Amino acid sequence: MKKLFTTMCVAATLGILTSCGTQTAPERSYNEGINIIPTPASMQQQDGRFKLASGTAFYAPTPEAKTIAEFFAAKLKGSTGFNLAVTDSEAKSGISLLIDPAMDINDEGYRLDVTPQGVKIQAKTPQGIFYGMQSFLQLLPAEVESPTVVKNIDWSAPCVAIDDAPRFSYRGVMMDPCRHFIPVENIKKQLDVLSLFKINTFHWHLTEDQGWRIEIKKYPKLTEIGSKRIEGEGYEYGGFYTQEEIKDVVAYAAERFITVVPELELPGHELAAIAAYPELSCKGEPTTPRIIWGVEDIVMCPGKEDMFKFLEDVIEEMVPLFPGTYFHIGGDECPKSSWKACPACQARIKAEGLQGDKQHTAEERLQSYVIQRMEKVLAKYGKKIIGWDEILEGGLSPDATVMSWRGEGGGIASALQDHDVIMTPGGNGMYLDTFQGDSKIEPVSIGGYTLLSKVYNYNPVPDTLVTMGKDHYIKGVQANHWSEYMYTTDIMEYRMYPRMIAVSEIAWTPLAKKDYKDFERRINNAYVRLDGHDINYHIPQPEQPYGSCNMVAFTDSTSLTFTTTRPETMVYTLDGSDPTPASTPYTEPIKVSESTTLKIRTVLPSGKMSPTRTIAVEKQTLSPAKTVETKTPGLKMKMSYGTYLKASELDKATDWKELTVKSLHDIRSQVNSTESMRGVEQYGAIATGYVEIPEDGVYYFSSNNDEVWIDGKRLINNEGEVKRFSRHDASMALAKGLHEIKVVFLGHIIGGWPSLWDSANISIRKADQEKFVPIKPEQLFY
Repeated sequence: MKKLFTTMCVAATLGILTSCGTQTAPERSYNEGINIIPTPASMQQQDGRFKLASGTAFYAPTPEAKTIAEFFAAKLKGSTGFNLAVTDSEAKSGISLLIDPAMDINDEGYRLDVTPQGVKIQAKTPQGIFYGMQSFLQLLPAEVESPTVVKNIDWSAPCVAIDDAPRFSYRGVMMDPCRHFIPVENIKKQLDVLSLFKINTFHWHLTEDQGWRIEIKKYPKLTEIGSKRIEGEGYEYGGFYTQEEIKDVVAYAAERFITVVPELELPGHELAAIAAYPELSCKGEPTTPRIIWGVEDIVMCPGKEDMFKFLEDVIEEMVPLFPGTYFHIGGDECPKSSWKACPACQARIKAEGLQGDKQHTAEERLQSYVIQRMEKVLAKYGKKIIGWDEILEGGLSPDATVMSWRGEGGGIASALQDHDVIMTPGGNGMYLDTFQGDSKIEPVSIGGYTLLSKVYNYNPVPDTLVTMGKDHYIKGVQANHWSEYMYTTDIMEYRMYPRMIAVSEIAWTPLAKKDYKDFERRINNAYVRLDGHDINYHIPQPEQPYGSCNMVAFTDSTSLTFTTTRPETMVYTLDGSDPTPASTPYTEPIKVSESTTLKIRTVLPSGKMSPTRTIAVEKQTLSPAKTVETKTPGLKMKMSYGTYLKASELDKATDWKELTVKSLHDIRSQVNSTESMRGVEQYGAIATGYVEIPEDGVYYFSSNNDEVWIDGKRLINNEGEVKRFSRHDASMALAKGLHEIKVVFLGHIIGGWPSLWDSANISIRKADQEKFVPIKPEQLFY
């Protein structure tokens, strides 16, 4: 697959010689020091180094240790070329893997001693040995993760004494293949990487409104119908995992000591299943999997016994595939409107004596009834349920675990009721589907802004629980990767890393041992390890203050200032060539007095580079204002019903309706949009007139409309873009007064986002001002 972002030449990311002309390999400064992530609980550096060589052997006296030794011997052969023997007799200058169930240590803990004479890892369990080996590999050069042999490397490790164990027993990641499918090979790639950093739980979100992703043999329509959808752009999108593929992934994860927790959403978020079997809903009407994001109001019908039979059958097939203790049953975001109008649901409420009170409606009690009934079904198979924090409403059994996502409140309330808790609050940095850089130059996301530092600094244990002696109910922490805007696995990785690595340190390292500045240093080593796994991680791009823009106008001269969200080196050119690590470093604002093309990008210590930002810096004279004899407030507009994906398609429209609008907002308010968008008629529109500019100057324009034209110049072109966040801002030098304006709006769904859901506003900012402000109705005329 083509990478979302370009990188520097051929193999510089692994610190090998590149093929970039006279360029030389970068110095491997990222290998200096100790770079273990997550930081061990206790570590003392000793004198000397242990040198790994072709004659090094593993001493593995037990079958479990031998399995782990063979795993790492194969891995080390890939990068070093060494054939490391695995023996049951202790070898001189070898690596000893010793499992002792009687050790006084945490089940996942280990002791690692590296001396010039050898390496010894001791643990109570095979899992501890595995983690000890991962720490040892992180003492070696980062190139150890290369899938091919790397030459001219000193394969040695500093001598240390480490006594380590995790802070939390649950260290999780959630991946969502329902909105956008994740192929098996990519799931495995993530498991490889997550295991490096001691993540031990993979929460697999397998059912959703937008797609059913697991084969259920008793209900073949779930995958025949429920796994596919026709996108707003007109093409079919789908994918699912066979039960054999599920078994393969679960076994692959187990080899890396990762437990897979499946999620079967209920009773909401199941439109894909309802599309396959409409009788599962209250009305039983035919439908299709949801093609837009948001919360679906067609949900399962707990008034029907057939719904429970369906869920029990699905669970019966799922349980044997997932040997872990936990089974996630969702339980979140279930609108109750259909239940209120459903005779069967109301009969169920009456029959079960589900009465509302000041805190909960009868329909909310009905959801609790569903959760508790399914919990009993799963208990028959020896499973404990996990659910999103809504399952707390209405009461739970003592064995239920709550996943607190709507802040920490649900987790605190659960712990106070003696329920185990997994902290995963989106607002505290545990939702990694957010921006981690300027939204104007980053791939579109669901929104939000979560820097690596915010993720790293999250503490899953609220002070309230510590004070009350309930902190032991916090069993762990999880980061979630909801995939609405992760259109490819490259984008998924771009969102995940390096923030997911910060989560590993939250989950493992004692609070007092955490150090963000040192983490920033160590992450440069981790980047090269990610390169060995072909991970498309985020590199901070050069950003401009007040909103990045790739079309910068000026009248006399200008100065361009750049920063990065993490401290990295920036390099640039002014001659049209792409920057390399040897290009001019950015150290101060770049002064420009003539039109030019500025190219700028970030370079890591490894030599790997961010995407190149190409910025047109254009010297302009003020575009003159127009003289208009008579002017009327508002804009003229013509609209044509239909779905239009490109502005050029409007040329074929023949049935136009002409009208006037008072504001830019009115361009998109000609039909009422809904949460489901079912039956909403789309249209395209062109609005024309004049906009009044208050004073002479350079103005930046920002809009999610398909096109914005000023004085006959197309300033903004958002063709094919998800109309969520403006990512094609531009600037223009304008004189005070009236200027021609044309706005093209297209009604459509691109990337799961209906354009009718977004504002038709155009925001402007004078170059010497910090904030964008919407163009007001009183600035518009025709």
